[in-house]
Amino acid sequence: MASGVKPRVKVPKTAAAGETITIKTLISHKMESGQRKDKEGNVIPRSIINRFTCEFNGELVIDVTMEPAISTNPYFQFDATVPEAGEFVFTWYDDDGSVYDTKKSIEIA
Repeated sequence: MASGVKPRVKVPKTAAAGETITIKTLISHKMESGQRKDKEGNVIPRSIINRFTCEFNGELVIDVTMEPAISTNPYFQFDATVPEAGEFVFTWYDDDGSVYDTKKSIEIA
């Protein structure tokens, strides 16, 4: 598991049924491409977040595959329609097999 990895998500607390909301996500991660070398000349192993998913009440909202050219601390902003109250589950997958996730609930106003 990479050190210092911290997922952050911003989801409105409430929405009207059927409303489209904007979701913002960011994960703090160094994103090493595997092409750089350290001071001793050794290749720094690749370590990137290679996939991001978001589900709402078990239904897939977004699924993104990332490649080594992705920036450090990847940020995603996307829209989702909220048909009912429920829970968003955000998951990031790391090359080393680590999985980082966080959940946010939303109520219908």
